[in-house]
Amino acid sequence: MSYRILLVDDEPDILEILGYNLKKEGYEVFIAEDGLQAIVQAKKYKPHLIVMDVMMPNMDGIEACIKIRETPEISKTIITFLSARSEDYSQISGLNAGADDYLNKPVRPRVLLSKVKSLLRRFEDTSTQKAHIFKDITIDSNKHKVLKGGVEIKFAKKEFKLLQLLFSDIGKVFTRDEIMNTIWGTDVFVGDRTIDVHIRKLREKLGDNVIETIKGVGYRLSE
Repeated sequence: MSYRILLVDDEPDILEILGYNLKKEGYEVFIAEDGLQAIVQAKKYKPHLIVMDVMMPNMDGIEACIKIRETPEISKTIITFLSARSEDYSQISGLNAGADDYLNKPVRPRVLLSKVKSLLRRFEDTSTQKAHIFKDITIDSNKHKVLKGGVEIKFAKKEFKLLQLLFSDIGKVFTRDEIMNTIWGTDVFVGDRTIDVHIRKLREKLGDNVIETIKGVGYRLSE
């Protein structure tokens, strides 16, 4: 499925950098330079996701978000704010306006890509998702079950999410930053030790030969 993303920011450099990285990942990208343009573009292209700055001329992101939520044909669009303002009240205002998430500037492209992938998972048709199989391990996201050798193994919520991430692209090395941002989000501080503990728990339940450590980078399923 090809996802449509609308980038909204009054800084051309940000639009260019983020747009370039999103297009490289195969997303269809549209741009707007203020809240008024965002509404017009959203109605025209029906994006799956809007990444929108808060402070903009003509109409700011908060007002634009409210307008979008009031417009039936685009009211369900996922919206995440992108802003240099990190104060709690600014984030609360954005979420109260109907935003789904909030990212602080400056944002690294790989962090944004991780967040985008996480948000767009909402559009996956879980009724048609297939179980992932690796070696003698089967992970069924629909039933929230993991089987090893036909025997069900129980996992805590974060452990299961981490396992889902590793199984989503077998052989890919997931960086520690990518794991942090996907499993815990960007607004929660998570130390390296937390990831290590979760990886250790997965190994205890599935065996030491399942997850490989790529020193200084991250983790992947061991082929």
